[in-house]
Amino acid sequence: MLLVQGVYAKRYKELAESKVLERVYYEPQANGVERLPTALSMFHATPLVMRTAHWHAQVEVNYIVRGWANYRMSGHEVRFQAGDMALFWGGLPHCLNDCSDNLIYTGGHLPLVHFFRLRLPQNVQSKLMQGATLVTKATDASDPVNFARWNDYARSGDPMKASMAVDELLLRIERVRFDAYDLLPGPADVVSAVEGLDYHSSPIVVRICDFIADNFREDIDSGDIAAAADIHPKYAMNVFKKSTGMTLNDYVNLMRLSYAQALLMQDDANVLQVAMDSGFGSLSAFNKSFRKIAGMSPTDFRRDVRCRPSVPSTIRHRAGGSVN
Repeated sequence: MLLVQGVYAKRYKELAESKVLERVYYEPQANGVERLPTALSMFHATPLVMRTAHWHAQVEVNYIVRGWANYRMSGHEVRFQAGDMALFWGGLPHCLNDCSDNLIYTGGHLPLVHFFRLRLPQNVQSKLMQGATLVTKATDASDPVNFARWNDYARSGDPMKASMAVDELLLRIERVRFDAYDLLPGPADVVSAVEGLDYHSSPIVVRICDFIADNFREDIDSGDIAAAADIHPKYAMNVFKKSTGMTLNDYVNLMRLSYAQALLMQDDANVLQVAMDSGFGSLSAFNKSFRKIAGMSPTDFRRDVRCRPSVPSTIRHRAGGSVN
């Protein structure tokens, strides 16, 4: 999502009012969140409506500072109002398909390695990973201030500040358990998400995610992943499937695909080279995985991105990377 702030927000309004811009859409960029599947990415922005759904290998946290935002999720639509805080799994295609003219939202993209450190109510993680959306209206005046600070810390280039942004954001999310919240269902099976997860599972999933984050572009399999977590491969597969709704192979592929789609946005992208650089052992495996989640081939995706109209330069220049 392009950041439209300060003088650029003013120019955007002027252009919109003069009808020079009928509508400006989010266009993915090579420096987008998709390129950083293992890093916390924070944002504080006036977003643009998206042309099509996208995905990324993190849990998304949104806080609506002003206005409203309407999302088309996998299996349902939801509208977030001012003061709402929401969590949803970005690995399922989602799209900001409408919003108020005065929308300002903030939040972050939380890698699974951090997400599974959260002390949330039992099975909430599982239901989110399977497509549910958590929404709470139990927020207060400190939230926009805190989210703005976390955004500044995450973008500061200071490792200590970035670490504090993660820790403070996790604590804020954990407070959800003490207040009222709704889990809006996505796919039909969310409401009957697997029961019986225990709190011993989360440290195992964290170790698994840590290893995958560091090695997803290498030739790894369930045996390598299990060995890194010091558990049996079958147990690793069962725990991960229960916790995330995904197989280990699905998650590794999602990490690779998130990285690959950022590479494909670059002007000199070669599909075969992207497949190899992203960790896929063959072009056929890359094409199959890409079609499964994107609904098109990597070649079509690259062509589609290149053929989209450019965003006017007054809007494109901004601080920070793309979000959402």
